[in-house]
Amino acid sequence: MPNLLELARNPVAYVARRWTPTQRIVERATLTALVMSVVIVVTGGVVRLTGSGLGCETWPKCSGDSLIATPEMGLHGAIEFGNRLLTYVLCAAVGWAILAVRSAEPRRRSLSRLAWAQFWLVVANALMGGATVLMELNPYTVAVHFLLATALLTVATVTWLRAREGDEGPRPLAGPRLRQLAAVLTVAAAALVVVGTMVTGSGPHAGDSSDVPRMGVDWETTARVHALLAWAVVGLTVLLWLALRAVDAPGGPLGRARELLLVLLAQGVIGYVQYFTELPEVLVALHLFGSCVVWIAVLRMLLSLRERGLPPADASAPDSASAAVPGRPAAAAPAASAAASGR
Repeated sequence: MPNLLELARNPVAYVARRWTPTQRIVERATLTALVMSVVIVVTGGVVRLTGSGLGCETWPKCSGDSLIATPEMGLHGAIEFGNRLLTYVLCAAVGWAILAVRSAEPRRRSLSRLAWAQFWLVVANALMGGATVLMELNPYTVAVHFLLATALLTVATVTWLRAREGDEGPRPLAGPRLRQLAAVLTVAAAALVVVGTMVTGSGPHAGDSSDVPRMGVDWETTARVHALLAWAVVGLTVLLWLALRAVDAPGGPLGRARELLLVLLAQGVIGYVQYFTELPEVLVALHLFGSCVVWIAVLRMLLSLRERGLPPADASAPDSASAAVPGRPAAAAPAASAAASGR
């Protein structure tokens, strides 16, 4: 019979003492949290694009006298309340990641901290979402709401990538100049995301059919700045890819650079089509999904320039040093050391 007092005092530790997940389960749990962090961003965009931002007129209740959406609220109420319900699904996914990471052997404290950071970001974003409703979709609170969701996406991505590698000290797979170039690329991509929130805050999709104020910046000028930043990110990605080829870098960084370039080009096509077709809702939603994929690809590119060995569960397996594990970083190889030496 379970010890209810022990379970109530520390449920995570209680489960960890009775369950040891495999490495595959840990990877799946962290990937699920990442997927749900993308889903919550896209569905939040759907709420805005359908004019359902105030479908639930207050928070934490949906209305003054109802916790949930009622038939009188119509489709807008159902869409807004449905997005709120997805937050619980996100919490469940993050909770699974926390349990899986905490219960795995050997214990990885740095990975546990990343998983718990996702939980606190979910809480912060839920509170900001409530503030956004209470402030009747003030565009600045909407922007902060999205940036917090991007922070969650960032931590979820890093958690997933760290779950697939070991805890050894990071070994560079490229020289310092290439790593600096990747860092500049990441900063430019972050600026692209921030300016994207300004495009949203000044554009026509206010999030509700009522008269919602917009940011006091010119939408077309902001959109052009956004496009220039996008081209800067594309240019930096091409430069990084060419530089990696020139120094004969390992396949991992080269592959991540190529993937990022393809994602950026697809996102650019969607962006220009939606601009010249006066922002149809379907393309705006697709562009929002693309922004999540681009940011994930940027983070994968950045972290691919170093390796930290195999996950502990794989590293302790027989012949792990000589076995190739598809999709995961291998142990340090002479080619990697050569690529990192002064290039």
